[in-house]
Amino acid sequence: MIRPKTEEEIALMRENGILVSRTLAEVGKLVAPGVTTLELNRVAETFIRDHGAVPSFLGYDGFPAALCISVNDVVVHGFPSDYVLRDGDIVSVDCGTFYKGYNGDSAYTFPVGEVDADARRLLDVTKESLYRGIAAAVAGNRIGDIGHAVQSYAESFGFSVVRELEGHGIGKKMHESPGVPNYGRKGQGIRLVDGMTICIEPMINAGAKDVYLAGNGWAVHTADHSRAAHFELTVVVRKGQAELLSTFDFIEKDVKF
Repeated sequence: MIRPKTEEEIALMRENGILVSRTLAEVGKLVAPGVTTLELNRVAETFIRDHGAVPSFLGYDGFPAALCISVNDVVVHGFPSDYVLRDGDIVSVDCGTFYKGYNGDSAYTFPVGEVDADARRLLDVTKESLYRGIAAAVAGNRIGDIGHAVQSYAESFGFSVVRELEGHGIGKKMHESPGVPNYGRKGQGIRLVDGMTICIEPMINAGAKDVYLAGNGWAVHTADHSRAAHFELTVVVRKGQAELLSTFDFIEKDVKF
């Protein structure tokens, strides 16, 4: 069942959204060649707990860390590890919090050091495809309008959209209905209503759309080992224009690329 949130609930979710956004900015300040992804995870968990919240990914269905950290050909759900970031890598950092009974969720793909033009283009197009999806997340539209906006923009640059993974509703649970695919047809799917809270998260591959699941049961890789990017924001469906609950403003103000 899909239940629009009350304004009181949305206010609590906004607090979570700001916290995950600030956490990603703290992590982003440290993204550089020579830093391990485990260190990024440590900083995030400390920051989240210092602000009275819990990292909601830690222990979720057995996930072993506070962050999903996915490098290069890992689309999503990568484990933090002793991997040392290298110049030219791209690294997706996905963060979740649980605070005052509600969840927050956001993701950003960072360039590591100097990245090539192809990587920069992938990052720029994926982030813009997210904003195109958000622009379609208005009351009266349908879920397919969001997916169509993401897909049509990303594919116009020759990139591909992962089919096996999607965005989601969010609230007291991290993953609620509805699912929010990054592909689709205009006018198809459930109707969006005012107060619905969803995470829109394009997962875009530089090569083919095919993916496979790693042996650890979590990390999703591109089948052709092309690079992938992932950006995510939590929004409230509103009449006329969606409202952002998480934001990239802290990252783009404080992190030097």
